Amino acid sequence: MTRVWKWNRPVTVREVLEDLQRERSIAYTTVMTVLDNLHQKGWVRREAEGRAYRYEAVSTRAAYAAALMNDAWSQSDNPAAALVAFFGMMSDEQRQALRDAVRIVQGPDRQREDREAPQEENPGSVADADGR
Repeated sequence: MTRVWKWNRPVTVREVLEDLQRERSIAYTTVMTVLDNLHQKGWVRREAEGRAYRYEAVSTRAAYAAALMNDAWSQSDNPAAALVAFFGMMSDEQRQALRDAVRIVQGPDRQREDREAPQEENPGSVADADGR
């Protein structure tokens, strides 16, 4: 998938193969099998072009990563604790990116409400989220 996303356009097995061969030795049939498997799983779509196929990602890398995170989070028996643990693993830059993303998702109306709402005097600790 990394190679398909990197090209950001429909690619052939040959193009992916040549790109990969710059770094390591790999067989044409291996690349063909992997792209076929990705197609079977619904991660890429393909269109015939002569005797070959052109493969294109169905979603962006960001959407794929988001789906993975959502899947992992939804399988937790304690989603709040899972989020607290995940946030604890983040770098300062990642936490800032998270804050920025929350502001974008909330939109301008919600951001204004949050600024105007009275703040709690003792909002509790992060540990409260996982019941400790």
